[in-house]
Amino acid sequence: MTLSLAGRTASPAPQPVPVRSGGFGGPEGLADYLTSARIDALIDATHPYAAAISANAVRAAERAGVAFLALHRPPWQRIAGDQWIEVADVAGVVGALGNAPRRVFVALGRNELAPFVQAPRHHYLIRSVDPVDPPLGVPHADYITGRGPFEEADERALMVRERIALVVSKNSGGEASYGKIAAARALGLPVIDMKETPGLGNKISSDKDFLDNFKSLDATHPITAVKHGAKKNPWEIDAISGATISSRAVGRMLQKSVADVTPAVLRNLDRVKRGE
Repeated sequence: MTLSLAGRTASPAPQPVPVRSGGFGGPEGLADYLTSARIDALIDATHPYAAAISANAVRAAERAGVAFLALHRPPWQRIAGDQWIEVADVAGVVGALGNAPRRVFVALGRNELAPFVQAPRHHYLIRSVDPVDPPLGVPHADYITGRGPFEEADERALMVRERIALVVSKNSGGEASYGKIAAARALGLPVIDMKETPGLGNKISSDKDFLDNFKSLDATHPITAVKHGAKKNPWEIDAISGATISSRAVGRMLQKSVADVTPAVLRNLDRVKRGE
């Protein structure tokens, strides 16, 4: 097993398996790596909003003819007491900060901070895994570094100590960074929730209508993906609108898996029927 990291963090957390870091050069480069390294299966466990990486993984797996699995992390859901202001991107965050100066806790990646220079009236507490260098071009900003998981009690103490009035976060789901959401709820603080739209190709692991294709898919015929809304036969996959390439890649990988597995199933069909 090899763990591949995007290379955006200077000092990644230690891992119990071999690690490589950096890009591959698009889906073609990743496919070449999968072939040359004799990889049998590719697991997409990247950040929920790393849409380009996920789309490249789908296409590379199909190109290299290897098994593919995508892990989907559901986003956080609003519950009683949450004061969420949902926006689409960092520009939306800046617009939602308001005109009155506030003390803002920002928990976003270093590469997403530039738009905050358009709102210099606020005092920012910025947390990132690696130091922000160069510093953000605003008059009032403090910086802390840290790597999750972050416990609710620690997040609450931080917000009280720093007199935070507003939290900025990306809705990335999972438990490791949920502490700040729970802490903001407990303190009655609003959260500007950056809820970006994942890339269309990333929907292959989360789109309910697309996943419904596989509940009664007829694998006795060649499996093919057809244009969204054009499905007529039980062996066809109704593609995601705007993500036909990824949908077709899934269909081809599934057809290859069926072709690989079917002979073994037929050889042992009697044993399967007997439940052995």
